[in-house]
Amino acid sequence: MYQTLSTRRIAAIIFALIVTTTIAMGCGAPGFLITLTTTKRNLVETELRRDSLFAVDKIAMIDVTGVILNMPEMQLLGEGEHPVSMLLEQLDKARRDRAVKAVILRINSPGGAVVASKLMHDEIKHFKESGKPVVAVMMDVAASGGYYIACACDEIVAQSSTITGSIGVVMQMFDLSGTMDLIGVRSDAILSGVHKDSGSLFREMRPEERELFQAIVNEMYERFVEVVMEGRPELDEAEVRSLADGRVYTGTQALEVGLVDRVATLRETVDAVKERIGSTRIRLVAYKRPLGYRPNYYAKAPDVSNREVNLINVDLPAWLDRTTPRFMYLWHPGM
Repeated sequence: MYQTLSTRRIAAIIFALIVTTTIAMGCGAPGFLITLTTTKRNLVETELRRDSLFAVDKIAMIDVTGVILNMPEMQLLGEGEHPVSMLLEQLDKARRDRAVKAVILRINSPGGAVVASKLMHDEIKHFKESGKPVVAVMMDVAASGGYYIACACDEIVAQSSTITGSIGVVMQMFDLSGTMDLIGVRSDAILSGVHKDSGSLFREMRPEERELFQAIVNEMYERFVEVVMEGRPELDEAEVRSLADGRVYTGTQALEVGLVDRVATLRETVDAVKERIGSTRIRLVAYKRPLGYRPNYYAKAPDVSNREVNLINVDLPAWLDRTTPRFMYLWHPGM
């Protein structure tokens, strides 16, 4: 009896949803798609393009999108993918598949944390030890940390309007002491050492603290310069330093100064990679979680990196969603 009542209730709810949605839409009744799917979260391969029924060789397309952080993306109903972990998982899958002959790394990122950018750069270099080439394709933005990881690839391709460059380091800090004075609030910290609260939001930074942080920024900047020199061997140190003052370049400008190898469309890049690996017919594949969907190689998953509160989109970027200052390879206009 209980089962019968439960079934009736479920049917009544579904019927009510159909009627309500039909009235709201003012047209034909909506449909419901019910499909079986695996409960496993392992990456699965999806085919984006096949040149021929008999194509065997594969080119794997891997995306790096959004701000690069060594932490999961924040979502309304929980945590999303961990960018560094996701990249490693996809590279490992491509490395183990003997049919995969090359990787296209599609970058659409303003950069991110220093450590996360370095981890991705190092994992790409480790993957290249397999002998499979990696070609970076820059989309809208591939700046700062986005360019940092591109330097690990065998070739860098940009779109003519890509924004890239921004070679440098930023440590964004805030001083709320003036506001606190206005509202009559003050900070009273108990410290184990004079520099324990360096970078505090609640007071003005002392000169000796600025020197300490500047030394760290300078060290990280030198590492960035080294990475660019390794990835762009045709540029000498003086040329790299002249380009690495934090400014951004369009894809066309980056080609002129030697920061990228070519300006080409994604379709042209796929054809060039086919020629590089000596294959005339390939399968272009990507890796996704079960229940994910990608109709073609211009599509990507929705950007859910910003946190939503009460169903209202609140722009709280993850790299600012912490009270601790961070060292960033990041391009963020107006920061």
